[in-house]
Amino acid sequence: MKKHRKVSPLLVSELHKKDFVELRSGNLGVKLAETEAERDAARALRYHVFYEEMGAKPSEATLRMKRDYDDYDKYSDYLLVLDYHKPAGHERVVGTYRLLRKDQADKAGGFYSCSEYDISVLSDFPGKLLEVGRSCVHPDYRSRSALQLLWEGMAAYIFYYQIDLLFGCASFSGTDPDKYAEILTYLYQSQLAPPALRVKALPERRVEMLRVDPHKIDYARCRTELPPLIKGYLRLGGYVGDGAVVDYQFNTIDVAIVLKTELIADKYYRYYERRIKDALEF
Repeated sequence: MKKHRKVSPLLVSELHKKDFVELRSGNLGVKLAETEAERDAARALRYHVFYEEMGAKPSEATLRMKRDYDDYDKYSDYLLVLDYHKPAGHERVVGTYRLLRKDQADKAGGFYSCSEYDISVLSDFPGKLLEVGRSCVHPDYRSRSALQLLWEGMAAYIFYYQIDLLFGCASFSGTDPDKYAEILTYLYQSQLAPPALRVKALPERRVEMLRVDPHKIDYARCRTELPPLIKGYLRLGGYVGDGAVVDYQFNTIDVAIVLKTELIADKYYRYYERRIKDALEF
């Protein structure tokens, strides 16, 4: 097993003398939201994707504001992808991720995932926890460059806060589990988290993932048909929790994702050490 690699203490010390480092790629950049206007732009993008595109069911307040917002937002960090070829304003934010660390969740009264999953097993994990969610990208930017920037921003955030484990819910579109019977079976059969990390769907919301005979499915095809976000987590060594959940408000079927960040650290360590040093020197 590879040893968990950390950014050097000296580099971390220097890094925390400045704000979170923005990373750039051409006209796109990834950074943390710094102003309420940027946070509002992220919520507007989430409304566009989740409600107008994917068919989530808004409350009266959500419909009136045209913003996706809940009580966890005020405690969370927002990771943003921006297109600097766009004029300043809401249109510039083209991708976002909501990030909630354990210390922030304590202030919020818990993690969002607890509404769907029993995550008590993670309370014994000896390290810093990060819940990720509300990930979306504007339809015009669902290319490799924008998605890659979101992953890079996530990795940089993990370095910045020295996160050891990330988790959250990732989704399939629609509310019919049988539509994804083979894929859910594949995830349960081959990607189930080990007992020490195995969060479980709440009994009253649980949907069985083992839906067909696992010996009769095409594993290669199932891997190909996974949503890009879930596929990305699994490529980095992530696992799924036990049981799926149908979210009728957001018109999705959710699975829990758990990922030890040492795998991200090993993959990106030298790359981010160099980029962070360059940014600090700049």
